[in-house]
Amino acid sequence: MKMRLAQVSRRALRRALYSASILTGAAVCPAVVHAQPVQGLYIAGEGGASFNQAQRVRSGAMVPGGGRDHYDTGVTGIGSLGYGLGNGFRVEVEGDYRNNGLRKFGTNDFRSSVGGRQQTYGVMANALFDMDIGKSWLFPYFGAGVGYAWQGMNAHVTPMGGQMQSIGGTFGNFAYQGIFGLAFPVPWVVGLSATAEYRFWTMLGPQSHTATTYGASKSDVVATGNRDTNTDFNHSLMLGLRYEFNPAPPPPPAPVMAAVPAPVVARTYLVFFDWDSAALSDRARAIVAQAAQATTHTEVTRIEVNGYTDNSAAHPGMRGEKYNMALSVRRADTVRAELVRDGVPGPSIAVQGFGEAHPLVVTAANTREPQNRRVEIILK
Repeated sequence: MKMRLAQVSRRALRRALYSASILTGAAVCPAVVHAQPVQGLYIAGEGGASFNQAQRVRSGAMVPGGGRDHYDTGVTGIGSLGYGLGNGFRVEVEGDYRNNGLRKFGTNDFRSSVGGRQQTYGVMANALFDMDIGKSWLFPYFGAGVGYAWQGMNAHVTPMGGQMQSIGGTFGNFAYQGIFGLAFPVPWVVGLSATAEYRFWTMLGPQSHTATTYGASKSDVVATGNRDTNTDFNHSLMLGLRYEFNPAPPPPPAPVMAAVPAPVVARTYLVFFDWDSAALSDRARAIVAQAAQATTHTEVTRIEVNGYTDNSAAHPGMRGEKYNMALSVRRADTVRAELVRDGVPGPSIAVQGFGEAHPLVVTAANTREPQNRRVEIILK
């Protein structure tokens, strides 16, 4: 028995030092940060405005028209399938589409009228990181992606008093992007988040399309050549939704305890523990001391010390349940030893561990819930 108490004391000392460091950190940073990483499979979709920067144009010798293409604000649509690693990082594959109308062709050589549009679509692989800033309603994220894209042109440029130039064809090349967004968890739908996002997207150039200059009619081809564009930089602002199929549970509320409990009135005392710990914090020792003091003011015939755990485990299944049962007994033994040190007779204390049974807060499987990691001291 003495050897067992000594082992418990050594473990309690190590856990107490760890708990003290946690309490010190909490004192320095009052707003405790709770991680809520994306874990498992998710889908996302978003849409919004597409802004193309002016693209530098270089035409072949037979097709004049060097200058810059300017575009109207267009639309962007993105759909993605991803997987969260549970530690803030996630990866995804997306399909994207952008459509911008050609607004004008800028050059010092001639004035012109234009029409038509530019469309891009592609497939990207992205890596992202979700940041926990201590706000349960807001999770910023950032990332980057690489992939392959196709740019299609269906437009025309007609110089004032000149011959129309038709631009068409599709060109493919590698693309990359940078991503920054904000996720807002929807509290009434578990796993659903609204997103607001900015993306910078670009495609390696030059992008080459076919340019044909016509005479009086389209049957009268004057010249044909390549029309190359560079500086294909796109900025997108979007709103969307993301749904996680296996969401992390929301951070639990901190246990609420009376600042000055009334030990004479109270018959049950709750002592809470850190995850995977049977060590008593300073607050826990104070509660045990209150329970011990109450036995001197109240007629007590029996004291029950019942230990519990939450349903999380490093190894889910029967192995995790057996470990949690043993952990609940260790917690109850730690509290019993503290009661004895505070003057309560040992024979009057009955110790029992219940493992994951009888939770204070009902949760999903494999959930770290602070209010379920407890020992109940019941005075009878």
